[in-house]
Amino acid sequence: MKSDKVLKVGTNEMELVDFRILKQEEDRVYEGIYGVNVAKVREIIRKPRLTELPGVPEFVEGIFDLRGVVIPVINLAKWMGIVSPENAEKNARVIISEFNNILIGFVVHEAKRIRRINWKDIEPASFSAGVGGLDKSKITGVTRIENDAVLLILDLENVVQELGLYAPSSMDADVHRDEFSGIVLLLDDSSTARKIVKDALVQMGFKVVEAADGEQGLVKLNELYEKYHDQIGQHLRLIVSDVEMPRMDGFHFAANVKEDVRFKKIPIVFNSSISDLFSEARGVEAGGEAYLVKFDAGIFYDEIARIVKSHVVQGA
Repeated sequence: MKSDKVLKVGTNEMELVDFRILKQEEDRVYEGIYGVNVAKVREIIRKPRLTELPGVPEFVEGIFDLRGVVIPVINLAKWMGIVSPENAEKNARVIISEFNNILIGFVVHEAKRIRRINWKDIEPASFSAGVGGLDKSKITGVTRIENDAVLLILDLENVVQELGLYAPSSMDADVHRDEFSGIVLLLDDSSTARKIVKDALVQMGFKVVEAADGEQGLVKLNELYEKYHDQIGQHLRLIVSDVEMPRMDGFHFAANVKEDVRFKKIPIVFNSSISDLFSEARGVEAGGEAYLVKFDAGIFYDEIARIVKSHVVQGA
């Protein structure tokens, strides 16, 4: 499913699986257009026979066995609060996705195609009027396609959090941890993800400057340079960046940073829910010191500590 292998670092593009959800409103049926990053999609299958589970949210359809792996299946229409027509699932497919090393199936009414879209053409949901009545916390971005139709990029990671399958643990207080100082620039379009990572960094002793996307990250970098000038490397210890962000993704942001002589020695760590090997390779190509999958507090601490200490030793 990973057709994004032709994408290059710095192109600021992503590939989306375009899928549809039908909505019943009185006597009319509307077709909603949605997307999810191809990098998070393992495969797309016909809806299998499911085993129901007691005591789970209504949007959990059940589970099934996929080659020895038990996969929970989410009804996306129910999760989004959409009332669908009776025959909505006649062409139903299940998108098997991987988030934070967890496989989940999502029932969609039709899977259409793969689209390549530039992140510059994607607006954050918070700034878009094209969301309608849908909860904006369930959307990471909005873009226009042919015939001026609106495609919504769903934040399916929220499902993982709602089900309690993605519960970041705190760092073990009983284990001695080195205390760090200085500033970390943190980029993530999700306010929830930023809070989790910021709390971990503050616990380590860092001050955190936040940005919601790559463009804003470059603005924050320039503001820090105006404050510290050539001593910026003594104050800004690290950049931690998400990969999927509207306007400018993490890879494109990193490529810009590494091309700038003022910032190229500042280490960058990618922190993403995309866990495929190709994305890790793209992270290295973009100049990242590490590629972490959200979110294991212990691994996060160990990698951040290793990189910051190594950076000091090298005299950057």
